[in-house]
Amino acid sequence: MARDAKTTDYLKECMADALIRLMEEKDAERISVTEITAAAGVGRATWFRHFNAKAEALTFKLVRLWDRWTEANRIPVHTRFKLEHSLAFFRFNHSIRELLQTLYKNGMQSCIYDAFCLVMLPQYEASLVERYQSRFYAHGVFGLLEEWVKRDFAETPEQMAEIFFQVMDDRSTVL
Repeated sequence: MARDAKTTDYLKECMADALIRLMEEKDAERISVTEITAAAGVGRATWFRHFNAKAEALTFKLVRLWDRWTEANRIPVHTRFKLEHSLAFFRFNHSIRELLQTLYKNGMQSCIYDAFCLVMLPQYEASLVERYQSRFYAHGVFGLLEEWVKRDFAETPEQMAEIFFQVMDDRSTVL
């Protein structure tokens, strides 16, 4: 029996939420699919029908959280990341800081980057310059986020957006 997209997304999110709850108590690599599906109240086949890895479930959850946050905050979703979206990006990540800290503690930060790419990078046929530009911003903004997480979110989202603009405007930096 085919499920509709809403039901499928609900089940996927239940499994991601179960994984996150388990990661708060145990290292991600030691959590089994059986534990995740039992905590989510679904069968193992449901997991394997939707995910190949734990990181996929976590990436899915992050994208869902972003979609909800942008809708609740009336943030227009564009086809690619723009500089003026940096404050919204930092506000969103501040709102989920406990989750981000759990992901970093478990060595699952790659799923944060993967979610960022799904949300912010062109999901359409982009020009060569747009592709390089998008990757440049993705890595740079992700690096700022990573440092912010490591600093335990010491700065406000507004301060992080200002830092982002200062970094982007600093033409005197030599690599």
